[in-house]
Amino acid sequence: MKPNTLQTFIEEVKLVWGPLSTEVADQSRRHLESLLRAPAAEEWLQPLHREQPASKELYRDPSHGFILLAHTEQTGQYRPPHDHGRGWVIYGVQQGEMEIATYARVEEPDRSGRLVRRETYLLRPGETRVYLPGDIHDTRCTKGPVLYYRFTDRDLKWEESKGHKITRYVQCNGVWTGGASCRLS
Repeated sequence: MKPNTLQTFIEEVKLVWGPLSTEVADQSRRHLESLLRAPAAEEWLQPLHREQPASKELYRDPSHGFILLAHTEQTGQYRPPHDHGRGWVIYGVQQGEMEIATYARVEEPDRSGRLVRRETYLLRPGETRVYLPGDIHDTRCTKGPVLYYRFTDRDLKWEESKGHKITRYVQCNGVWTGGASCRLS
């Protein structure tokens, strides 16, 4: 029996897997782009289109630890700036469209930090983007429902539960900051 595109993706990523490197990230990204071209009739993909789950784990590798998740979001849904701590991630859009902005953290003299937006771009069907450890970004569904995959090198929830910080930013007086509270100017 011929493997489906999800099985092929898993096997191809296993073959190239190793510590984070340009090659591992680039080859994983290319394999995810192939997965994005899966025929809608494939058995594993049909329920994602039909049920539109907010989040569904598609695969967790027991040896290497990487995880493939599917997410569905509606037009306008926004996820504020965040990073993925020590982890790296690849986003890939299967249907719909999402806007992603990237940011740099700028330190202030009082040792607080604020974000400066670098760029904003649209991620359309078939497109992917890699985020390395510490990269800061936000997401907004601009044409929904968007179905996208999030490929992570590790279990980010487990990482956070073990004290490995994943930073989520908040807007304070119109400025994105890393603080949990907002100081009035």
